[in-house]
Amino acid sequence: MDPTPAVTTALRERSPLVQCLTNYVSMDLAANVLSAAGASPAMVHDPHESADMAALADAVCVNIGTPSPSWADGMRLAAGRAQADATPWVLDPVAVGATAYRRELVADLLQLRPTVVRGNAGEVLALAGAVGGSRGVDSLAASHDAHDAAVLVAREHRCVVVVSGEVDVVTDGDRTLHVVGGHPWMPMITALGCSSSALVAAACAVVEDPLEAAAGAMGLLAAAGTSAATVAQGPASLRVALVDRLADPDGLELVGRVRPVPA
Repeated sequence: MDPTPAVTTALRERSPLVQCLTNYVSMDLAANVLSAAGASPAMVHDPHESADMAALADAVCVNIGTPSPSWADGMRLAAGRAQADATPWVLDPVAVGATAYRRELVADLLQLRPTVVRGNAGEVLALAGAVGGSRGVDSLAASHDAHDAAVLVAREHRCVVVVSGEVDVVTDGDRTLHVVGGHPWMPMITALGCSSSALVAAACAVVEDPLEAAAGAMGLLAAAGTSAATVAQGPASLRVALVDRLADPDGLELVGRVRPVPA
């Protein structure tokens, strides 16, 4: 059964508090996506308070897009508190293959057992040890190219892995789901991938199975993007229309977004 309708309803009914330690580029859109979907965003990253906020949050999203020593400390503290409290948390390893600093930070964060890792194909390939899959924050590979890498990372770190792409891949290492929908303009919206990580975190707070939570969140975003594209003139207007659709999901085609992949 497609978890997208259940995730959509649960977000609005429970309004989870989601702490986002995210980058400068994505703060605005991530907060608006969460609010429109029914969640409550808290953009708290400073190490003086990040662990305290994680103790209050229903879920935590850690995005390394614009790392600095202070933010990295805040990320480690928040993720550590989430792990200690069994609070679901999502790692978005932005451009992890680009620099040694990012690789070291992500290695530290992976030790804190994220519930879900969400990235593009290049990032997931980098986590699996492949090279040449990305250029900065952009992926040079398609999501299906990272299927085997996603399964490997999920099994190694005992988490769910989401690979965003034309067809999203969601796997826990044993079960794999595909999420369909969206629009080709969506990758042109800066920070939409980061925002999807925040939405996955929110879903993990309201749905027990992180595989279904992640797939349902990605299904909701795909449905909103598909619908928004019918009125948008390009990626800029799609950004606005997508948030509008998330705020009023009754007209979205939510069923049929998530499809099981035979083992």
